[in-house]
Amino acid sequence: MQQSSVPASGVVVTGAASGIGRACAEVLAAAGRPLALWDLNHDAVCTLANALGAEHGVAAVGLQVDVADPAAIHEAAQSTREAIGNIGGLVHAAGMVVQMPVADTVAEAWDRLLNVNLRALLLSVQALLPDLEQSGHGAVVGIGSINATLGNGLIPAYSASKGGMISLVRSLADDLGPRGVRINVVSPGQIRTPMLQPAVDALPEGTFERRILLGRLGEPREVATAVAFLLSDQASYITAAELVVDGGNISAQR
Repeated sequence: MQQSSVPASGVVVTGAASGIGRACAEVLAAAGRPLALWDLNHDAVCTLANALGAEHGVAAVGLQVDVADPAAIHEAAQSTREAIGNIGGLVHAAGMVVQMPVADTVAEAWDRLLNVNLRALLLSVQALLPDLEQSGHGAVVGIGSINATLGNGLIPAYSASKGGMISLVRSLADDLGPRGVRINVVSPGQIRTPMLQPAVDALPEGTFERRILLGRLGEPREVATAVAFLLSDQASYITAAELVVDGGNISAQR
């Protein structure tokens, strides 16, 4: 029996310059997927695109994009079409976190975080929908978080954005399914990324590990391989799902 192959259509990865987004770009390039890497950090994302293109022989372009700006998303979608052609996948990994307990919440900061983490997924799907439909195997993955379920009093805006992502993905799956486009969420736990590192540095050693059944932090690539699976034809009957990649995280300290 012939093994399923990964479609060769291009993938847009937001937040691709670092962390989970960067790991997704690396794993997808290794699988032969052309890439459009979107990030605020122009130099970093262009350097990464050039390196992955040279290493894996795939078309890759880096674009400076503020995903909180609806016009920037639509402009980037057009630039992506011109650079890599057929687009069959989207990974929304762009995200931000701000420690903002309820007493300290500022409306402008709340709005900015929700616009980056949540609204940008909807607008990116909207901008790329004709391409995803035309590809014949379109697939979208949003990067969520276990905080959507567990909650965190220090970062309610972040937790709300990720909970909203799960609801949004399920709603979009209802719309996109008849169009032949799948959409899912991957919800990481504590992953060793630039976003998490300040918390790791500030807390006593082993704080996170004590509530993870595997006893360690995850690596970005371990999330990226789950994303690549959901984008591939091996996941052709999976949509509206949440795949948790957290090493067996439990909410209470042991």
